[in-house]
Amino acid sequence: MDVLRTAVTLLLISFLALSAYDGTWSIQVSPEVRTIEGYPAVLPCSFTHPAHTLHSSMNVVWRLGHTRTSTVLFHCSSLNGSQQCETGPDQDQRYRLEGNHREHDLTLRISGTGLQDNGRYYCSVELPDQPHANYENKMGTRLRVEAPPRILSLSIGGSVDTTLKALCQVQGSPLPDVQWTGLDEVLDADNEAAPLLQEASDRHRTTSQLLDIQPGGQYTCTASNPLGNDQATVYILPPSPEESKTNSNSGDALTVPLLLGLALAVKLLLFLGGLGGLFIKSHVGSESLNRSTK
Repeated sequence: MDVLRTAVTLLLISFLALSAYDGTWSIQVSPEVRTIEGYPAVLPCSFTHPAHTLHSSMNVVWRLGHTRTSTVLFHCSSLNGSQQCETGPDQDQRYRLEGNHREHDLTLRISGTGLQDNGRYYCSVELPDQPHANYENKMGTRLRVEAPPRILSLSIGGSVDTTLKALCQVQGSPLPDVQWTGLDEVLDADNEAAPLLQEASDRHRTTSQLLDIQPGGQYTCTASNPLGNDQATVYILPPSPEESKTNSNSGDALTVPLLLGLALAVKLLLFLGGLGGLFIKSHVGSESLNRSTK
């Protein structure tokens, strides 16, 4: 029995010794963080290290992406056991260390997030006094920045001689749904509106087109996602007989500029029309007064 106890004790001591000198590091992160455009995002990151590891000096690095083309977003250095992790003069102030690196907390805070901040982030610890000592979580943290829909442009293209079409470019995350409506009806997306391919440069934008629209019509583009909706309306003035004759002779393409906030423009026209009516009434009243005076 004494021999068995001695053997178990020796095995336990050996295991503890190996654990104490285990050369592995461990970095823990959140797999995903969500925020809304304009609000801050906090990306948690903490680490543990072997008990025998000395790290009086360390560098803390946050990257966007995990390839050779990754971008270093934040970098700070803590030398000779300093409690401060100093950044360089070119450090973007939107990024700052939220945690205390001396307490193994490398949490990063991003202020004023935008859709361009979507991506996967990686935190790492570098030990400058040890060769090849760079420890990083390989999974990273997925940051999802959500944004309500926003209509970026609404335009009319094409030719009166052929066909006119309306183009509505929208932005948002999740990517907004687009619906077209006329004066009193919803236009069928299957045969009236055809969504274009999502732009490769920005996966949070898309363009929808409404085909075979007519002069004298009013068309509204509505973009919506779970965070809200945005709307813009364009009214196509019918061409005068002289313009129609000129267009048919020249064959030039007709492009109608976007009038975002058309309701304000219509109100302005009505207001100006009202002023014109008052001017005419005033003028007629003046003539009547002159005649009566004579």
